[in-house]
Amino acid sequence: MQNYKDLDDTRAFAALEKLPEVDDMGQLLSAKRVRGAQVPMASGLTYNYAAKPVTATHLEKLQDLSDEMGVIAQYRRLLDGAEMNIGEQRKVLHHLTRGQLGNVVEFNGDDLRQFYLLQQQRVTQFCQKVHNGDVRGGSGKPFTHVCQIGIGGSDLGPRAIYLALCRYAQSNRSQLMTASFISNVDPDDAGEVLANCDLETTLFILVSKSGTTQETLTNETLVRRALQRQGLDVKRHLLAVTSANSPLASNEDYLTSFFIDDFIGGRYSVTSAVGATVLSLAFGPDIFSQILTGAHDQDRLALQSDITRNATLLDALLGVYERNCLGCAATAVLPYSQALSRFPAHLQQLDMESNGKRINRGGQPLNYATGALLFGEPGTNGQHSFYQLLHQGSDIVPLQFIGFKHSQGGDDVEVGGSTSQAKLNANLAAQIVAFSKGRSSADPNKVFCGQRPASLIYGDSLTPAAVGSLLAHFENKVMFQGFLWNINSFDQEGVQLGKILTKQVLEKNVDDEALCEYARCLGVK
Repeated sequence: MQNYKDLDDTRAFAALEKLPEVDDMGQLLSAKRVRGAQVPMASGLTYNYAAKPVTATHLEKLQDLSDEMGVIAQYRRLLDGAEMNIGEQRKVLHHLTRGQLGNVVEFNGDDLRQFYLLQQQRVTQFCQKVHNGDVRGGSGKPFTHVCQIGIGGSDLGPRAIYLALCRYAQSNRSQLMTASFISNVDPDDAGEVLANCDLETTLFILVSKSGTTQETLTNETLVRRALQRQGLDVKRHLLAVTSANSPLASNEDYLTSFFIDDFIGGRYSVTSAVGATVLSLAFGPDIFSQILTGAHDQDRLALQSDITRNATLLDALLGVYERNCLGCAATAVLPYSQALSRFPAHLQQLDMESNGKRINRGGQPLNYATGALLFGEPGTNGQHSFYQLLHQGSDIVPLQFIGFKHSQGGDDVEVGGSTSQAKLNANLAAQIVAFSKGRSSADPNKVFCGQRPASLIYGDSLTPAAVGSLLAHFENKVMFQGFLWNINSFDQEGVQLGKILTKQVLEKNVDDEALCEYARCLGVK
């Protein structure tokens, strides 16, 4: 096994901890600093860290930390197919779904880049048949709607990206099918979605890598029953995204199956067949290809060893500094774009399921904090919700803002001398400065202490390529922070215990009296 260092075993972190904190961010933040704190990202995006509490000396020590821990070298090992998921002895290959940046990666003699390309080609060919009307539903009508059935990474990422591009697709006349998602095992979730679907023209995608996911198979049964009630041939309305050796693969009960493998974690699966199928059906394969290009370009930029030229690595390092030197236990992702309304929900799983770990890669307990609590909501809605705590609460929460100069649709209205988009972005700019500089007042109730760190990712507009760049940025940020904390960001044992106890309840094999009583209270017999 690779001999990885813990964060607190490094000389660079010890030096970082000794640096004095910036005690006046208001004085630090100036027009010159805003102009000088820009790091280019892919697809026309820019990362700005001007409102972060770091000086040139802090950046120097953060660079030393990255170098000492070999963060980029670890990234290269991952790209070359090393078993970076040490808990499950697996490679980590979601980057390979969007392009080749390392050596050829093989498994059982197969080139895995070619395997992922083949699945994308199969998805493209199938989508063309659906869009051309060559594949139709049980009543002979063409499909106009697609519904994905899955949970966790099979739902959160694809749903977030679908919503992110709906307005773009409508404006560019590339919305080929509408989409919906069923995830929760609560029957009201499936019931509401099905009540608003025309089943005759709806194609359902069942997503389960193992083919045994309890919630997903339960929801599939609800869908099958609804289709049967309308007298529709169920297998003409269902396809599967699964692994090649699962019970769903090449099964006569489905139109077709597209494959993923154990090297693609659920929360990292948007650029695999998990996201490709629903997004290509909804927007066309070309839009999905643009997402892949944006992600691949951002993956390439993340290979830069100079942190002032690598937005993702810098973002990760600043987050570690805030978590482990400043003691910040949470972070907020605040997109000033309604299209990104579900992006924070995707990032919650991506970040907290990946880096919510308390042992290192050698199985030893850590002596420092790791993953932070992550939450978020689009602006300006969030301003009228939880920003009160962010501004004047007792805890300092670092903020990650995302904004765009132009809306996706282009339609806007001027009221009171400014457009809607201008109002949106004026609010965003104002919040960054207000959080950083605060305000003094003779009235204690109106005092804003400031000193709230913020970063900004911004661009011209939210295009498919920009969505791909954003997606890859946060995936790689989580990966880099895992390397820095010396944890395995690619397994999720924390979700297993609850599943085991749930199975005991349903199989009436419970030996814990408290569990039995809770189940009884909830009507589970």
